[in-house]
Amino acid sequence: MGAGSLLRRTYLLYFSQPAADRSVLQAVRKRPIRSIVEIGVGPLSRTQRILEVAKWKAGSDALRYTGIDLFDARPGGQPPLSLKQVFATLQKPYTRVQLVPGTPEMALRRVANSLADTDLLLIDGSHDAESLASVWSWIPRMLNPQSLIFWQQTSGTAQRTHWQSLSIAEIQQFAATRGKVARRAA
Repeated sequence: MGAGSLLRRTYLLYFSQPAADRSVLQAVRKRPIRSIVEIGVGPLSRTQRILEVAKWKAGSDALRYTGIDLFDARPGGQPPLSLKQVFATLQKPYTRVQLVPGTPEMALRRVANSLADTDLLLIDGSHDAESLASVWSWIPRMLNPQSLIFWQQTSGTAQRTHWQSLSIAEIQQFAATRGKVARRAA
C-alpha cells in the first residue's frame, strides 16, 4: 500500500466529517461488504465514502448499491436530490447502482426479495419508528447472518446524529411486533 493510499484510509476512518459516519466506515472496513442498501439516501459524499471503504475488501468483485428514496419528489423540508444526479455520482466501473424511487414501504414491497443477502443496511435518520412500522416485516428477508444494520438517530438539543447498530434479532423483533399490530387491525 502506498503512502497516499495509507493517508486516504487514515483520513476516512479517523478524521472524515461528520464524525458520526466514522463508526459506519470502521465497521465496513472490518467485513467484506458486497451489497449495500440505503433506505433514505443521505449526503452523496457519505455514500461515496462507504462504497470506497467497501471496495477495499471486495477486491475485483462488483459492489451492489441500492438506494431507496423519494428523490425528485422529496418534500420541501429536505434537500433536493435528483435521481439522475445520484446515479451519475455513484455509478463507477465496480458498482452496480439501483435506485428505487418511492417511500420505504412502497419500494420494499417491490424489491425486497431481489435484495436478498444484503451485507450493509443503512436507514437514514429522516425515518422514525412510526414511518418504518410497515417496513420492518420486509427487512429480514433481505439480510444474511453477518449483515450490518445501522439506523441514524438524532439526539440532544444540538440535534447531533449518531448511528445506532441494530442486530438481526432486533430487526426480527420489530417485524414480529409489526405483524401482531397488523393482525389486530385486520
